[in-house]
Amino acid sequence: MGVKQDGDGTILPPTELEKIPDGLDVIVKKFLRGSETNLEGQLAIREELYGKSAQAAAKAEKWLLPSKGGYLEAEGMEKTWRIKQESIALKSRSMHVGFHIKWSPYGSLRTQGPMAIVRETVCDVVFLHNESFFAAAQKNMANILIPGSYPYTYNPDGTELHCLKEHGAVLRLQFLKTTSSLASINNFGQLHYQDVTMGEMVGSYRTGLGRADVMQVDPYDRVVALGHSLGTVSMWKPTSSAPLLKRPCHRSPISAMTFHPNGHLMATAGKENKIKLWDLRKLEDEALQTLPGQAKTLEFSQKGLLACLGCGSSVQILRDLHGTQNYKTYMNHRMVKGYQIENFFRPYEDVVDIGHSMGWSSILIPGCGEPNFDSWVANPYEPSNG
Repeated sequence: MGVKQDGDGTILPPTELEKIPDGLDVIVKKFLRGSETNLEGQLAIREELYGKSAQAAAKAEKWLLPSKGGYLEAEGMEKTWRIKQESIALKSRSMHVGFHIKWSPYGSLRTQGPMAIVRETVCDVVFLHNESFFAAAQKNMANILIPGSYPYTYNPDGTELHCLKEHGAVLRLQFLKTTSSLASINNFGQLHYQDVTMGEMVGSYRTGLGRADVMQVDPYDRVVALGHSLGTVSMWKPTSSAPLLKRPCHRSPISAMTFHPNGHLMATAGKENKIKLWDLRKLEDEALQTLPGQAKTLEFSQKGLLACLGCGSSVQILRDLHGTQNYKTYMNHRMVKGYQIENFFRPYEDVVDIGHSMGWSSILIPGCGEPNFDSWVANPYEPSNG
């Protein structure tokens, strides 16, 4: 629709039919400001909507979030890391237990049902869809010269279902729920993905970065991360034959690695006695924070507390005090007997389970668990047949 002019060049206004052609009236309404063009009226309507949303959020918090989380609070010059387990309230001390079990050392893995005991060395264990089936990287006793273990799948009764020899001498296992695939890294640096529903091998890739003794999954995007002996961290997905990211993190082999629940923060530990925190949203070579210490196991809790288990008999819990990703010591605990192997934060509880050379123990860490749970995501009261 062009602009009309009269003989002397004066622009003529469009007629009513030319203003809004047929079929454009609905589109025009989308760009109109509404009947209330007064700024004061618009602000009043907006404030009313803000008030209604605040009331709805308050009702949801009252009925859906009844519990509130808390942390240890020191008085005066006292430090929280000086508080021992014996000083915690007596009503909560029942959560602080320990068991001395044969065939140690033990890692930490929780299930609702029983699990069979295999009298062979097990490098790693991971549950599949739920507690009904699990996979174990079990030592190949037929040929003790081959390092690593074949992955075996079992049912809750301990009956062996399959032996996945295509994976080779496996060092670490992880299960990806989004793709229903079992991921493994073997002694030769080969990464395998196998679909557990159809039994097909989805992908098999050579990392080319040397031996990888550490394997974790980012909870945010389900990307598999490997910690290599050259101090490099690589990230993979089943449909890519090349790593999504390669980042040199340490000057020594990676000994431990974990991800924050929000998926933005990664913690790594090297054998040069350094623990580093990385922001995954930035491709920078410098770490956010570097802490002294050696860790064989790193674990983030639901509330962002970081547990570091070293080679000695002490457990160190770090906390981001002011939300600035600046972690400092929150609590310390020294084992009376044995050295720790692996730790596990109990979901929705302020408890840390520790597997060690003498069996299994648990300690209290106030504030590490999420006080409220969403039953659509995870229900801790779900029965075994739920």
